[in-house]
Amino acid sequence: MKLFALLLFFPVSMFAQETGGWTLDDCISYALANNIQLKRSHLTQLSTQEDILQSKAALLPSLSASTNQSLTYRPFVESGQSTVANGYVQSSIDKVYYNGSYGVTANWTVWDGMRSKNTIKLNEMSARMAELDSAATAQSIQEQITQLYVQILYSKESITVNEQSLRASKMNEERGQTMVQVGTMSKADLAQLTAQRAMDEYNIVAAESDVRNYLFQLKQVLELSDGTPFDIASPDMADEEALQTIPALADVYASALAHRPEIESARLAISSSDISLDIARAGRKPTVGLQGSVGTNTTSMSDNAWGTQLKTNLDFGVGATLSIPIFDNRQTKTAINKALLQRESSLLDLQDKEKQLYSTIEGYWIGAVNNQARYKAARTALQSEQTSYELLSEQFRLGLKNIIELMTGKTNLVTAQINELQSKYMAILNIYMLRYYQGY
Repeated sequence: MKLFALLLFFPVSMFAQETGGWTLDDCISYALANNIQLKRSHLTQLSTQEDILQSKAALLPSLSASTNQSLTYRPFVESGQSTVANGYVQSSIDKVYYNGSYGVTANWTVWDGMRSKNTIKLNEMSARMAELDSAATAQSIQEQITQLYVQILYSKESITVNEQSLRASKMNEERGQTMVQVGTMSKADLAQLTAQRAMDEYNIVAAESDVRNYLFQLKQVLELSDGTPFDIASPDMADEEALQTIPALADVYASALAHRPEIESARLAISSSDISLDIARAGRKPTVGLQGSVGTNTTSMSDNAWGTQLKTNLDFGVGATLSIPIFDNRQTKTAINKALLQRESSLLDLQDKEKQLYSTIEGYWIGAVNNQARYKAARTALQSEQTSYELLSEQFRLGLKNIIELMTGKTNLVTAQINELQSKYMAILNIYMLRYYQGY
């Protein structure tokens, strides 16, 4: 899976033409390296690797060494009394005597119904699922960054549209002031032109507020918490990008099913449930183990030297254990039933994720189709409104149109510009999100 697949389909200018801000590539690269949620998922992956190593080590014999040192005081010792020290009968007893024992023990489970080997498989699957969950988190962050990035680009261009509208409003207001001075316009009509100019100023402030808000949201995703100034690059989005061919819904969904990490993770969860079922069933099988030990002991009540005691008291032992489960208070049956229920839950989870994936892709596809159609219509409408407003403005200057007609024409022009801009960026975003889900 390519983490930067979406980037390959944005125009080259998006990364080459900078205005001192962050490109989309910069934002995604920084987020993947610094996002706290991704760092936590990486720690989870490291933890699952430790589980794999531990489960593999469980196949090996265990080895332990032990020693016991004791000091005993018997203040009332009877003559002729004997005692046992470290397995040996002592006929002479000291009031204070010292015992020591030393041993090494090894245990090895030879057969446990494949429980240990299946545990290794289960941990390996858990590690892969943790990796896929991390990849799904990374993809979600990329999608969120892309949507915010495009929203900022749209909001910035809407500022430009409103600034153009403000310039036109100021010209109309200045013209109106001149007409009031010569007596060809009433002050009431001039007040309407002033109100329209004020509204355009408000629209600019609102659009600038939207940009700041979206930039703040983007900073949150990027984990930029300091006061460093932050802005994005402003590339030119070609009109052809909004008119490119929309991928077929069925093709996008089929491709997404094959490579999306959340789907692969859900499928692995089913296989993991099967292995958990095998582990639970192993509770009905016998367990075979081998044991080996070597030990020696010493006592202060022996006349032999300490080294001699270590040698003469040295013993070796081996043994085998066969454990056959007969009745375990329903523990194994409960574990099996829970494993079966977990498998059914995993199947439902896969169905749910497939449904969610289709719903997401269908939403992008519908958005692409609708906004592309709106963009085509909006371009035609914008041309008509632009021509109409230019004629209205000239006729107003000649006194052939009244203030209401001029303001209506200007409002229609701004609306057409905003509609064209919005449908363009939404079409581009939805088309590229479809290609992203398609794996390109």
